[in-house]
Amino acid sequence: MLDNDSGNRLGFVSQKIVRHRGESQSADSDYVAEECPVALVFNDISHAVMMATPKDLREFAVGFSLTEGIVQKPSEIFELEVMEGCAGIEVQMTISQKSFFELKAKRRALSGRTGCGVCGIESLELLDLCPGKIAAYPEKVMPSASVIERASHSLPGFQSLMHVTGGVHAAAWCSAEGEIIKVFEDVGRHNGLDKLIGFLALQGVEMRNGFVFMSSRASYELVRKVARMNIPMLATISAPTSLAIEIARMAGVSLVSFCRKDGFVEYVV
Repeated sequence: MLDNDSGNRLGFVSQKIVRHRGESQSADSDYVAEECPVALVFNDISHAVMMATPKDLREFAVGFSLTEGIVQKPSEIFELEVMEGCAGIEVQMTISQKSFFELKAKRRALSGRTGCGVCGIESLELLDLCPGKIAAYPEKVMPSASVIERASHSLPGFQSLMHVTGGVHAAAWCSAEGEIIKVFEDVGRHNGLDKLIGFLALQGVEMRNGFVFMSSRASYELVRKVARMNIPMLATISAPTSLAIEIARMAGVSLVSFCRKDGFVEYVV
C-alpha cells in the first residue's frame, strides 16, 4: 500500500482565551482539540465525510474501510494519499475492483458528526444492525477485576492529546491480561476506534487475542465495528446504550461498561 500521510498533524491548535476567576480576568492562550472535515474517497468517488481530528489519517482510513465492510483486508487498498485543501482533508484510496463494485451496490450518503456515526443514511436497512456471530475462540478473552483494573489504571498515561486539550476520546488495544499496547485519540469515539483498528490491521495483529478499551460510552456503532473485526470484548468507561447491548448479544461480543478501578458491569451475552 502506498501512503502519503501529509495530514498527520498534532491534533490540537492554540486559541486566544480570557480566563475568568471570580471577579478577575486575564488574557491567555490554550490548546483545543482540532476538528475538521475528512473526506474518504474511493476510486475517485467520495463516500463519506467525517468530522475528525486530522491525525493518524492513514490508520483512520484503513480502519474505516475495514469496519464499514468496504474492504475485507488492508491489501485490497492499493493506494492511499492524504491531500489537504482549504475546506478540509481528502483521503483518496484506490481499492480493488471487487470491493469497489460491492461499495457501489450498497453506497450510501454518509455525513459524519462528532457524536454520530449514522447521519445521512438513506434508509434503515443500511444500518446493518444484524451482525453475524464472531468467530469461535479456543480461549475467549473474559473480563475480570484484575484485567479491568490494569487497563483503567494505565489508560490516562497514554492519553497525551486528552492531557493537552481535555476534549478527546481514547481507543486502546489491550492484551488479554489488560496491558495497554496502543492508544489512538480523536474528537469522535468511532474515529478513534477506526484509527486503532486500522493500525492493528496494518501491523497484522491477531485481534482475537485482546480487547478494546474505550474512554467513552458504548454506542451501537462501536460494538458493530468491533464485531466486524472479530474482536472478542469491548470495555468502556461510561454506560452502554440498549442497542449496543443488543448487538453485542447478537454478535457474541463480551460487553463491559462502567470500567473504573477494579469495578465493571458485564452485560450477559
